Amino acid sequence: MRDSVLKPGHPRRSATRRRWPELVLGVAALAGAPGAIGAQTPVAYVRYETGGDVRYGILDGDRVHELDGAPFASSRETGVTRALADVRLLAPVAPGKVIAVGLNYRSHLGDREPASYPGLFAKLPSSIVGPGADIVLPPDAGNVHYEGELVVVIGRRARNVGAGEAGAYILGVTAGNDVSERDWQRDDLQWFRAKASDTFGPLGPAIVSGLDYEDLHVQTRLNGEVVQSARTSDLIFGVDEIVGYVSRYVTLEPGDVIYTGTPGTTSAMKGGDVVEVEVEGVGVLRNPVVRAP
Repeated sequence: MRDSVLKPGHPRRSATRRRWPELVLGVAALAGAPGAIGAQTPVAYVRYETGGDVRYGILDGDRVHELDGAPFASSRETGVTRALADVRLLAPVAPGKVIAVGLNYRSHLGDREPASYPGLFAKLPSSIVGPGADIVLPPDAGNVHYEGELVVVIGRRARNVGAGEAGAYILGVTAGNDVSERDWQRDDLQWFRAKASDTFGPLGPAIVSGLDYEDLHVQTRLNGEVVQSARTSDLIFGVDEIVGYVSRYVTLEPGDVIYTGTPGTTSAMKGGDVVEVEVEGVGVLRNPVVRAP
């Protein structure tokens, strides 16, 4: 994230006590960020539930420092801190729009030629779930696949921005799973069921600013076995290019998210499986899979 990004609305924080967070909570782990742009220290923002209330905070080791609003607003620390183990992590943002790019790694194209522009589709905000939440397979779904991806979180209102300035509109990145029912993709008029069913958009565990999002490792594991692995430098259309392209047609608002595409091949999940999507410098998004009765 560029030094100029979101200065007016960036949460006020101490310059002396922040360090790169390490999140170890069974479902997620945040590691160091050697790809950080310039000398800026990466900052991890989380959204969490405590005492029935939903809050945003800055993760600092095993402590969460509460903010008085969303990280893309003019929020500040309240002075309240909580142990990470005492809160329940949610999806790190509640987006108004969920946009996704298809066929954006050559390794996912098969015999198809790359498109000349990003192929877009939409998921529904109601598909979003957080780390640890169940991916629920509908009773009539027979071919539901994982798709591990880097997800971009918008920080400022963006309309008709150029790719060269897109970074100034990005708050940070997180990990996502674009869960997809392949038979419905093939047979339905549109991908409404296939991509936007409830729980088909896991997201988290944190939004991390200050990373070189154009070159991060993305890995998916199914029951502990690596099933996808790539770097975002392999994207056909990079993050800045995607944001610029989308903003030609849709006004992006703070908190909107864009799934950037999945690498390699995918396979079907079944009840009892566990899917983990790990993005370098962001952490591990872990979700169990259950079959709806």
